[in-house]
Amino acid sequence: MVIKEVTLETVCGITSTLPENDKPEIAFAGKSNVGKSSLINALMNRKSLARISATPGKTQTINFYNINREIYLVDLPGYGYAKVSEKEKEAWGKMIERYLHKSTMLKAVFLLIDIRHDPSKNDKMMYDWILHQGYEPVIIATKLDKLKKSQVAKQLKAIRTGLGLVSGTTVIPFSAKTKQGRDEIWEYAESRLFESVDKEE
Repeated sequence: MVIKEVTLETVCGITSTLPENDKPEIAFAGKSNVGKSSLINALMNRKSLARISATPGKTQTINFYNINREIYLVDLPGYGYAKVSEKEKEAWGKMIERYLHKSTMLKAVFLLIDIRHDPSKNDKMMYDWILHQGYEPVIIATKLDKLKKSQVAKQLKAIRTGLGLVSGTTVIPFSAKTKQGRDEIWEYAESRLFESVDKEE
């Protein structure tokens, strides 16, 4: 996709009303330090539109980025950060659940997993939960550049096993540094967007 225009259009907090968008949405979920902001900036060809913080757990809102006035890229709050209180974690979880359950324009969900580590309990819970909401998430294995090439296949297998992925689930290795995987992510997203348009026609 050629990115011509990007705006952070809507920011939803815990008590905010979700927007009733009339354009398709693609959403990104992942734990706090998985590199979600870096991924989103890479997808949008922007250096710092999605704020990257040294403090994990900083994203406490659902952020809607309007791209080319055609689609929304939706950044969901990071989960699993230990220094956040249980009450806050629960509130963020409910916020994500509300979005996944109520959005009528959501066409694809991407779940980010750090390729260097086996999936955590929180990752497994999020994967199962997205499935339960009726979506089949695409897995993005982030921080690819921090791994030796000889380790990649082993770690991708660990992700598939650890999450218990449904057969045929797409897993895309990604590096925010080299941009490897960026085109594949957009290709998948666009296939879902155009598929939904074709169905409506």
